[in-house]
Amino acid sequence: MDEEAGSARNKAPDGYRIRPPLFLKQLLILLTGVRTLHLRFLPALPPSAKRSSIELGTFAFYSGRREADDEEKIMNVKGKVILSMLVVSTVIVVFWEYIHSKRPEVVTMTDWKAPVVWEGTYNRAVLDDYYAKQKITVGLTVFAVGRYIEHYLEEFLTSANKHFMVGHRVIFYVMVDDVSRMPLIELGPLRSFKVFEVKPERRWQDVSMVRMKTIGEHIVAHIQREVDFLFCMDVDQVFQDEFGVETLGESVAQLQAWWYKADPDEFTYERRKESAAYIPFGEGDFYYHAAIFGGTPTQVLNITQECFKGILKDKKNDIEAQWHDESHLNKYFLLNKPTKILSPEYCWDYHIGLPADIKLVKMSWQTKEYNVVRNNV
Repeated sequence: MDEEAGSARNKAPDGYRIRPPLFLKQLLILLTGVRTLHLRFLPALPPSAKRSSIELGTFAFYSGRREADDEEKIMNVKGKVILSMLVVSTVIVVFWEYIHSKRPEVVTMTDWKAPVVWEGTYNRAVLDDYYAKQKITVGLTVFAVGRYIEHYLEEFLTSANKHFMVGHRVIFYVMVDDVSRMPLIELGPLRSFKVFEVKPERRWQDVSMVRMKTIGEHIVAHIQREVDFLFCMDVDQVFQDEFGVETLGESVAQLQAWWYKADPDEFTYERRKESAAYIPFGEGDFYYHAAIFGGTPTQVLNITQECFKGILKDKKNDIEAQWHDESHLNKYFLLNKPTKILSPEYCWDYHIGLPADIKLVKMSWQTKEYNVVRNNV
């Protein structure tokens, strides 16, 4: 890109450059920890406005002088682009919540200023429009081994095709232990599959824990160059409604449906000091569900690597955390706070009923037929 083109991307059209109110500048500083920010707030633009005027200069990081084969530099640039997108989208979400709060009955902001996403706390149309202009790609990993393939995979993928990141490019990364049993599903526009065969494990607990290692390996091998954001999900759940761009963040955690109202001392954290997942009583913020986590590829890689390190440390000390990879995930998020948290509406168990604060279920648990699906794993 030449200097003139790069400069054009950093300019708003005449009459559309405005100064953000002081409290929004303070909000940006609070959210990002960066005091010198040059991002503009732009009003709705007329149809005649050029596309480059609303890209906030994020792609000006790219330079024609960069070596195409310098992968490390490319990934650093991509990280800056994604960070710019996240700053803007986070402010949109939080600002919408600030001026249109309809959920005073629930926690919508953590002590460390991360938004908790509930139905009614975001404007998806605004966010969809913003991310569509950035031409993002979102990845979704899912594992299905043994009888989980027949019992859950087809419904998971069919519902994901219908509801996950509608209108945006999506790559489904499907990990199975027998590719010949992969269900045939016709995908919608902007969607594609990548299917990988994984080694079967003797115990279901090992499948659960080894997935952290496998996801990390795939991120390093190819995913980090293919997507801007990545979610990792369990297969025994089904999408019920749109699971959209309001969920995107640098590191995203999911509240566990059974524990979102409980006191931290009641959580089923790993309480044995011998485990790397140990969390003592008196500590903890929320109980997070390992059925869904995500973020940028770099952050998801860090999550999976750190959790797998804890798993290996426990194995060396002949101990297994109470809830396996979920225990290690909770320890990780205690030490590395997520930048966005999804309410239980994004992973609900209908066996609880439907309390008043659950307005719209985006994804629900499937019936857990453990006696059927786990006896051969």
